[in-house]
Amino acid sequence: MFDMKANNVLLGVAALVALVGWGVRQSEPLRTRVLIDAPPEQVWQVLTDTAQYGQWNPVMVRMTGRLQAGQTIEFENHSQDGNTMTFRPTVLRADAGRELRWLGRLWVPRLFDGEHYFVLTPTTGGKTQLEHGETFRGALVPFVRGWLRGTVQNDFHRINAALKARAEAGN
Repeated sequence: MFDMKANNVLLGVAALVALVGWGVRQSEPLRTRVLIDAPPEQVWQVLTDTAQYGQWNPVMVRMTGRLQAGQTIEFENHSQDGNTMTFRPTVLRADAGRELRWLGRLWVPRLFDGEHYFVLTPTTGGKTQLEHGETFRGALVPFVRGWLRGTVQNDFHRINAALKARAEAGN
């Protein structure tokens, strides 16, 4: 027969397991869209010329590494709220003129993961519909939802506006 101390330990472990199980199922998708008056190939050229990010990208000011599936890239992020962070995600997909996608993690899987993407869709008149977003998953998501929906989503809009301006200028 268990004593009271053992019952409390088991109850605590069960509560922790339930909390972790709940937390790893949390997600927060962010999606933004912008119509760019340039063909997907031109938008792709700007998006993948990472050496030039410091000249036009107000958020991802530096990026290194190969944009190829399975490769690790590194970028420095300057958020509108003044925070600077360095990320080292793994590229999941790099389909020329169509889609760029990577997965970043905070320390361990499902604590705080972010699958970031840019999807380029050709439209009439040689334009590009850009969908830019990220799906965040993990136990920390409920605690940062406001920040994601505010600062992070605003940063996505800033990137979109700058990418649009650069691609439409023909750079």
